[in-house]
Amino acid sequence: MSRRPSHPVRLMASALAASALLTTAACSDDGGGSGAASDTAAAQARAAKEDAEKDAGRDAAKKQPTGSPATSPTGSPTASPSALTESGAKAALLTEADLEGGWNQVQDADKWRDRLLVGEVDVSDFLTAKTDAADCQRLLDGLYRDNLLGEPSGPSALTGFEQGDSRLLEQVAAYDRAGLDDSLTWMDSLPQKCDQFTATDEAGEKRTVQVTEASVPEVGDAREGLHVTVRGTTADNPATLTLDLVAVRVGTSALTVTGGGLDGDEAASVEQAVRQGTERLKTVLDGGTPSPRPTNLD
Repeated sequence: MSRRPSHPVRLMASALAASALLTTAACSDDGGGSGAASDTAAAQARAAKEDAEKDAGRDAAKKQPTGSPATSPTGSPTASPSALTESGAKAALLTEADLEGGWNQVQDADKWRDRLLVGEVDVSDFLTAKTDAADCQRLLDGLYRDNLLGEPSGPSALTGFEQGDSRLLEQVAAYDRAGLDDSLTWMDSLPQKCDQFTATDEAGEKRTVQVTEASVPEVGDAREGLHVTVRGTTADNPATLTLDLVAVRVGTSALTVTGGGLDGDEAASVEQAVRQGTERLKTVLDGGTPSPRPTNLD
């Protein structure tokens, strides 16, 4: 014989228990039980307070002007670099105190031109990629004219230093951001496109040019570096021009440092100049005045 299900019994028991609880609660109210009444009053007070706070928040939101900038957790907006000015570009330039090794500042650096950089790139060196010849020509022309990043779109300033037969040149300028990024990308491609090629000057003199990647300190927002050697003749004597050049972007401004000469490699001086020059440019763009003497030089 099968057993009858017990579900109706459990349901009836539950109903009786609920009835007993309701009866107990009613008796407590009839007896003037203050606990339940005070609990109800407290709950109503909390609900009224929450409603009032919500209404106050909505009123404050309505009073906030449309399009008002949100404040940061510290209550101040995020700072951004200011635009470079003529005076700021000059203030950002390196001084003799920024460099070690007896570099002397000169007044005619804007007139510097090295004839070893003049020449027509031999297209026959680029049998499988003739368009690379145009990039290598742009490199030589940019080094000769000191406009490797293109023409500035805003204020610019330039300074130079000498040490024996070596020179160090720095330019600080404002650029179009898209054009500046394109120039840095172009520089990055040159060690592959222009690793070695030949250029010929108007007199038929041949120059062998080699381009490799240069070490660049981790400064600024973006950076690129090149090491360039040009072998040719000067006054009928064999000569090798060695140049290290670095470009660093800070916001929409940039600095370029080119150093070297017939005396040989000036990579260490270029790196130091890049570090100090970037720090000076950042200080100017942040609205400050660069220190007359770098803090990391004793």
